[in-house]
Amino acid sequence: MPLALVCQIAFAAYSRGEDAAPTSSVTATAATPATKPAAKPPGIRNVIIMIGDGMGPQQVGMLTQYARYAPGSQVPHRKAAIERLLAEGTVAIVNNQPHGALVVDSAAAATQLATGELAGSEMIGANYRGERVENIVEAAHRVGKSAGLVTDTRITHATPAGFAAHQANRESENEIALDYLDNKVDVLMGGGIRNWVPEAINDRNSPTYAALMQMTGGAYPATSRRRDNRNLLLEARGDYKLVFDRNALEKVTDGKVIGIFADSELNDALEDAATAANPQRTEPTHVEMVGKAIELLDKNPKGFFLMVEGGQIDWAGHNNDAGVLLHELLDFDAAVRLVYEWAKDRDDTLVIVTADHETGSFGFSYAGRPLPESTKLAGDLFAGVPFEPAFNYAPPELLDQIFAQKKSYFTMMAEFDALPPKEKTAERLMQIVNDSSAFKITLDDAVNVLARERNKNYVAGHPYMNTETVPKIDDFEPFYVYGENLRMNLLGRALADQQHVTWGAGTHSSTPVILGAFGPDHAAKRFGGMLHSTDVGKRMIELITAETPAKSMTSR
Repeated sequence: MPLALVCQIAFAAYSRGEDAAPTSSVTATAATPATKPAAKPPGIRNVIIMIGDGMGPQQVGMLTQYARYAPGSQVPHRKAAIERLLAEGTVAIVNNQPHGALVVDSAAAATQLATGELAGSEMIGANYRGERVENIVEAAHRVGKSAGLVTDTRITHATPAGFAAHQANRESENEIALDYLDNKVDVLMGGGIRNWVPEAINDRNSPTYAALMQMTGGAYPATSRRRDNRNLLLEARGDYKLVFDRNALEKVTDGKVIGIFADSELNDALEDAATAANPQRTEPTHVEMVGKAIELLDKNPKGFFLMVEGGQIDWAGHNNDAGVLLHELLDFDAAVRLVYEWAKDRDDTLVIVTADHETGSFGFSYAGRPLPESTKLAGDLFAGVPFEPAFNYAPPELLDQIFAQKKSYFTMMAEFDALPPKEKTAERLMQIVNDSSAFKITLDDAVNVLARERNKNYVAGHPYMNTETVPKIDDFEPFYVYGENLRMNLLGRALADQQHVTWGAGTHSSTPVILGAFGPDHAAKRFGGMLHSTDVGKRMIELITAETPAKSMTSR
């Protein structure tokens, strides 16, 4: 068969979200009997996928560089758990583009990982034709397994939604919450109570709000984004145990659980680090949620599927916030370490660590200033010759300085916005930033962060681009789309040269992501090579729904 025809067949199949037909089946004739269908691969009891949202290869590099080379590295044994899993498991490079586009959003990315089918941008649980398709939570339930979703963002946010809901658009978070109940997801943990509770609670003096505070124990103030007075928590109470703080979560030992620990997203990793030792903290950490989810799901003798999202890695990338990015990566890696330690001696569990896409076009880069001082080396090649690189290639000490950031750019700007109008000056912004970062901005930098211009992306009624003016971005302006959040991007740009960091956008890039699969060889080896996210989804569903092999087949 001509190579061009083979390529056409393969491309046509790929665009439909299918595997290309193997050449041997295309060329089989009556005189050449077709080979027998391959036996179905053996299955596996448990599948855990851990998604660092926005965690491209560059972000994995930042994590592993900090672990190994930062003088003050906080990582046990100076080795990231992700690095260990990649070293001991199977590694793949994964393309993630959706149907009809080069760059994917989190909804389509999660849908492709959860269903094995190509999706269109921003859709949840549907193929690119807009048809509802089975996701891996539903597939696990079909064979009697349990399923859970854990995130540090809203539980109804795009990534978890792609695994257990069906909606035309990711913005339908109220409806996504209903889908979770309809799909009977066994364990749900994260933030976002605002999509579960009635509109009437927005009146803080109402009996409805008082009743909600009684239900939650007043763990945190709540709002509602619903446009009705349905209380989905009350509707769920017959089937689920409801928990709203870490103490209640610790006490749960069995059954289906909905744990919602914040009005919107959970604390960022810097806030987590600041409150970790506080016995009064009410929010569970990522590690605490993941550990409890595994404990509960593992009670099903048939096994389980679990999706864990490190969602705020993505948010740090959107904000071009290198300090928070590092801390979010470390927070996610701690959860990976927990799962790795739980699974490493088992022969019935596949752990996949990957990302849905890369965010921010992040990277470290070398610079023309300040040039490093020349030094003397003992090696014979440098006898009488100084070691004098032509550029500054970024010293490892920068990693400690990035780690030392005390507050996120989001928190810094929130503090600035809370000031009385007369105090919202460039001088005060400079003070807020410089009190919280090892890197300092100048007064001119602060003035630039507060400068505004006409919104060239203005669209009336658009959820993000509906303001007539926005903070002034000087380059790559079309790729910065999130309104007032652009001030954080400008802070990232102002500090970037000191950090040796480059940012290319405030949105996602098309960079392929890394995948590591760790578990029994027959399962893990199916995830090597160059894949598309739909390949990952198909193979996970095949493994979770196939008959589990005998013990002798699952040893590594």
